[in-house]
Amino acid sequence: MAKRPVKAKGTSPITAPARRSKFNFFIQLVEEMRKVHWPTRQEALRLSLLVGVVCAIMGAILGTLDFGFTRLFTDVFLGG
Repeated sequence: MAKRPVKAKGTSPITAPARRSKFNFFIQLVEEMRKVHWPTRQEALRLSLLVGVVCAIMGAILGTLDFGFTRLFTDVFLGG
């Protein structure tokens, strides 16, 4: 005779989720999208420009470091 596993007190057995309509997902999606705080055109433009500026600055820093390490490697280690 096989032993049954002991169930911990206060836990419920794992069951499969209830069968829902395939369209229920889209209904809930629309409901959640209505709750979203959408930025104004001015906020979106300002934040997009900020992202562009930060990307340009980081690109310049990384490009300078890459150029410096390339020169260091070719001059010091390869005898340039």
